[in-house]
Amino acid sequence: MSAAAPHSASAAPAPALSQETLDRFAREIAKYPYEGRASAVMACLSIAQQQHGHVYPEHEKIIGELLGMPTIAVHEVTTFYNMYNQQPVGKFKLNVCTNLPCQLRDGYKALHHLEHKLGITMGETTADGLFTLQQSECLGACADSPVMLVNDRTMCSFMSNEKLDQLIDGLRAAEGKA
Repeated sequence: MSAAAPHSASAAPAPALSQETLDRFAREIAKYPYEGRASAVMACLSIAQQQHGHVYPEHEKIIGELLGMPTIAVHEVTTFYNMYNQQPVGKFKLNVCTNLPCQLRDGYKALHHLEHKLGITMGETTADGLFTLQQSECLGACADSPVMLVNDRTMCSFMSNEKLDQLIDGLRAAEGKA
């Protein structure tokens, strides 16, 4: 199964944000003076993503209205940071750095190895929904390259093919899909 197509006007409408999510937005927004409420944009995007697994364009619009921001400005934040998913992703999101320092130390080799091992190409999700493979901008660990970020939280350094195989096999085993 490939990753879902980006949202479009013909896509099904976004699910509603829960009252709990809206209350969490309000708590974040209250941390800032009224004129600076746009500073809560990243927190609100994270909260919306926690509820639905990714950020829907309709949710960007709601966040913009709450923060007094144009929807496009919220969308710019969503698209700038790779921690925000614009479409559904697998249980394990693998972001492989392919910027120059990592390229010089086999970043693309790591990406291609993962494509082969997972049977998908960059930007796709495995049929079992476990893995989404993405290219990433610099992760700030150039001395440890090639590097990869798992689920926007766990940095993996010096990613040789052997280490990549161990990581993928370990994640599959943890899910009972080894």
